[in-house]
Order: sequence, then structure tokens, then C-alpha cells
Amino acid sequence: MRTLRRLLLGICALAIAFVTVIASVVTWTWSSADVSTVGTTEFTRPLNIPPLADSTIHADGTRVFSLDMRTGTTEFEAGRATETWGFNGSYLGPTLRANRGEKVRVRVRNELPEASTVHWHGMHLPAEMDGGPHQMVDPGDIWTPEWTVAQPASTLWYHPHPHGETEDHVRRGLAGMFLVDDGPAPALPSTYGVDDLPVIVQDVRLRDNRLDGAHKIFRNAGFLGDRTMVNGTLDPYREVGDELVRLRLLNASTARVYTFAFDDTRPFALVGTDGGLLERPATLDRVRLSPGERAEIVVRMRPGERTVLRSGRLDVGMDFWGNRFSGGDDSFDVLELRAAETLRPSKDVPEYLAAQTIPNPADSVTERRFELAGMAINGNAMAMDRIDTVVTRGATETWAVANVDGQPHNFHVHDVQFRITEYNGGPPPPELTGAKDTVFLPPNTTARLVLRFDGPADPDTPYMYHCHLLWHEDQGMMGQFVVVEPGQAAATLPGHEH
Repeated sequence: MRTLRRLLLGICALAIAFVTVIASVVTWTWSSADVSTVGTTEFTRPLNIPPLADSTIHADGTRVFSLDMRTGTTEFEAGRATETWGFNGSYLGPTLRANRGEKVRVRVRNELPEASTVHWHGMHLPAEMDGGPHQMVDPGDIWTPEWTVAQPASTLWYHPHPHGETEDHVRRGLAGMFLVDDGPAPALPSTYGVDDLPVIVQDVRLRDNRLDGAHKIFRNAGFLGDRTMVNGTLDPYREVGDELVRLRLLNASTARVYTFAFDDTRPFALVGTDGGLLERPATLDRVRLSPGERAEIVVRMRPGERTVLRSGRLDVGMDFWGNRFSGGDDSFDVLELRAAETLRPSKDVPEYLAAQTIPNPADSVTERRFELAGMAINGNAMAMDRIDTVVTRGATETWAVANVDGQPHNFHVHDVQFRITEYNGGPPPPELTGAKDTVFLPPNTTARLVLRFDGPADPDTPYMYHCHLLWHEDQGMMGQFVVVEPGQAAATLPGHEH
């Protein structure tokens, strides 16, 4: 009996010790899960401005760019070389710029040790030029897509899209902006790099000589870094000399959602979203961007002052555990703006900006539902040889996209800019009323999107729709659609060779 009692006491002691250890680990994991650089960032480095890409004009009027995907090293901190990838350099890439109606051609050379792609995020173009996972470029090869720019003035971007490897390739540094201009522009700040600034925001974690890509425990959103960079610059500041400054915000992180605001909560004018200018500016004091989303804002500066663009905590109704381990409790000082003692006068932001070209809900001829859960869409993980959706050229459709699991997602559709008619059961907020190609979906949120598929038709080559939290995309939360002529059937796709 004594032996049994000792045995039971020993088992109880071991159980108590085990529970204590587990509780300690959980407590430590919880307490160390949030990150904040607010108030500790010294802003010691001038903001890098990506150069405008060189181009040539051929005899037929085609504007030709060259992009080389390369490996290299970058000194984000003095004396510390980090292995990185970039376009035409060691990290990120130049800003491509073209006019609406202009034919462009991009000579893409892959100098990486593995195959990759270049996707033109937000661009309306033929499927075979889209740069998705079906347009892989092997090491040493050249891919030369060409198309006619057929959309309004907008802030777009380019990045890799290899199936299963997109998070890794983007995180290493392969990204850049593509700006579209469209005839006479409204009186907004427009001198690139002076009063019109690209702001490519990424979160990173530096480890020895590399960019660490590890997913920490419980981080189901994907990679989350402990610092932010703008245009590849850590702790950046920018000296500005104009009363009004336009910031073209791009969330180029692979999983992190930012809530951008200024440290003094000053208002700013939201003038553009993913697909171009709003009809009228909206006055806001914060704007939320999930991976892949863009926003153009105009902020007023006063002589001699400093203000910090900051990302605050995410408040989207998630449970306390999911919010914390999806980065929702994190906060960052992102970029300091330093105004000169004397500022050049700027015209006020116009009351009217641009006519809207987003689809009309009254034209919708069909409705489809897409449920995001379990790293799949409608229960199906991505398959390279399966067409999930067939749409008719010229048709307008309504897509109801629902996040039905407990973690954050978003939804990006290639080729088109859509209108959001309903968000979380009500009308969309001002920042979701313009042309969009990516929309954030917190748990238990549904967005109703109206999309018009203007072609061109190609039954053999699909576009993608997917979650742009890139690890989710890599794990299978992606589907394929083709645009066909009325009565035309989609082709049967071959399997993926890479």
C-alpha cells in the first residue's frame, strides 16, 4: 500500500511539474509575443528613394524596360552585410512608370539560383503576361512580356509569384513599384521623390548575415518581423520642403497588417486606393493596409516640424490569442518626416479627383461565393492543373468572399479592379470605396465584390485569386480562373513542371 501511495504521489508530483513547465512556457510565449518600436526608433538613416527605371522607346512607340533578378548583399546597418535578392540591384527594384495607352515591354532576366516569376500586381493585362505561377522563368532564362497599359493613374507593384515559394522570394527583397499616369492629373503633389514619395513598408528580422524567415510558434499568419523598413531603409527619415506631401503607401510585407496613422493623430487626405484615385478625397486619421494593398495619402506639413508615420495595434474583433499571435498587438514607428524651416507653398487637395471606372453592381449577371478556411478556398487547395472558375469576357459578376475560420486573411484577384458594395454586413468604409484588387478579411467577415472581366479571353491560361498573406497562398489558399468568349470552354491544363 505504501509503495502504491508513493507511486501515486510521484505521479502527481510529475504531473504538477509538467503542468507548471507548460504554464511557464505558455506565459513566456504570451508575454514575449508582442513587438513595439514606438518611442525607441532614432530615425538615423535618410530614406532611400527607388530610382525611376531606365527605359527606351522603340520605333513603334513601345516603352521597353529591363529587370534582372539578382542575388547580392545589402548593408541595412553599417558594416553588416546581409544576403538579399533584388531587381537590378541587391534589394528591391526600380520604380517603373508608364502612361495609360502606352505599350510596354519588360525584359526579365533570372540570375537567381532558382526559378521565379514577376507578377504585375494590380495590372490589367493578358493572362499569359500576368507573371503568375504558370509563367516561371528558369535560372539564366529571359521572359519578355508586353502589353498595352489600359487603366487609370494608379500605384501598382511587381513581385514574384512562384507556387509554394512566394513568401520566401518576396521576403528576400524582390519587389518594386509600377506607377501608371493618365493624362492631365489633378493638382496633387506629383514630383517623384520630392513631394510624391514611394513608401514600400516591410517587416524584417535580421539574423547574422541573412534575413531571417522563420515562423515563430503560433504565428499562423506567416512570417512576422520585429522591425520595419521603408524602401529598404531601417529607421528612416525624410526631409521634405513642401507644405503638402503625397505618400504612396504599399504594404509589401508577407503577412503583417498595418494600421497607419501619425503620432500626433493629424488628419490626412486619402486620395487613392489600389486601382487609382478616388472620385473625391476622404479625410481620415488612420488607414489599414493588409499585404498587397496600397493607399495614396496627402499630409500637410508645417515649417520646422517633425511627425512620425506609425503603425498601431490592429482592432478587428479577433480573440485575444489570435490577435496577439497574428501581430495585432504590435506597434511600429515607421517613418519620420522632417519639414524644412521654409516650405514651398502647395495647392489645396482638389475637391474632385477623378471619374470612377469601377464596375456597376446593376450590371452583375451572376453571383459566386468563396469561403476561405483551412488554407483552402471552398475546400480546395490550389492545384496547378485545375481551373476553379470560368468567367465570360465582358461579364460583370458579384463575388461574396467570406473568411470562415479563426485567423486573418485577405483576398486578391488578378487582372481586375473591383468595387466593394458591402463589407462586414454594411456599406464599405471610405478607404474601401474606390477601385480595389485586394481586400482584408478578419475572421467571420464577408465582403461583396463586383468585378467586370474585360478580357482578353484566353481559355488556356489562368489568372489567380488568393489570400495575399503569402504563406497562406503558398500552403494552398489560391484558385484559378480563366476568361473565355461566350459559349467557349476552358482548356485542360497540364501539370506544373517546376
